[in-house]
Amino acid sequence: QVQLVESGGGLVQAGDSLRLLCTDSARTFSLYAVGWFRQAPGKEREFVAAINWNNQHTYYADSVKGRFTISGDKDKNTRSLQMNNLKPEDTAVYYCAASNSLDYALEKEGRYDYWGQGTQVTVSS
Repeated sequence: QVQLVESGGGLVQAGDSLRLLCTDSARTFSLYAVGWFRQAPGKEREFVAAINWNNQHTYYADSVKGRFTISGDKDKNTRSLQMNNLKPEDTAVYYCAASNSLDYALEKEGRYDYWGQGTQVTVSS
């Protein structure tokens, strides 16, 4: 089973940037579609961004389009979420998820087979 680990979270000011990293020790991670989700206190987990298995297609929630960029490095077995111009409403625990099935409906939580433990992102005013 894939063991996902997120890193790169922290406390920043509004307008700052962070880069989140999702990693797995298995080489087959490069064949998985990866999604980023986030959950704020008292809120349901929501879709943020996704990238298909070969890094040719990306998907974004409307709330982060133009600010966040998801990318992958198959050689390093990593997927990243570059977050620019962060806003207080971006404050949440960010989760990396992976799926080894077909490229469809990547904005849905149920699409994913494996989940990381999350990394906290806090954006102050």
